[in-house]
Amino acid sequence: MSQRVCFTLRVKPESLDGYLERHDPIWPEMLEEIAASGRRGYSIFHLGDGLLVGTYETDDDAASQAYLARSEVAARWEASMAPFFIGLDGRPDQAAQTHPEVFHLETQLAAARAAS
Repeated sequence: MSQRVCFTLRVKPESLDGYLERHDPIWPEMLEEIAASGRRGYSIFHLGDGLLVGTYETDDDAASQAYLARSEVAARWEASMAPFFIGLDGRPDQAAQTHPEVFHLETQLAAARAAS
């Protein structure tokens, strides 16, 4: 069953331009590592004042996290990104705060259709 993950991070406001530049584009080898980890539909949104919200889907988030934790490419990427963030202890990809999903249209619509 697919898992949907949402996380937040906060970028130092004075570092936001540099953070955005690093993502346009991301290193091709890092893109491949994210895909190889099993993540798909991965997006990061900037809400203002350095607040970022990211989402992705995966079949096994623990396995995805473990894959990236062993990845040399991900370690280099996260080390290069760490100075941009506020209040993180450790790698950004492992220290981001995650949030529970409270609504997903497709899940509830499928359940409602199955019940009728």
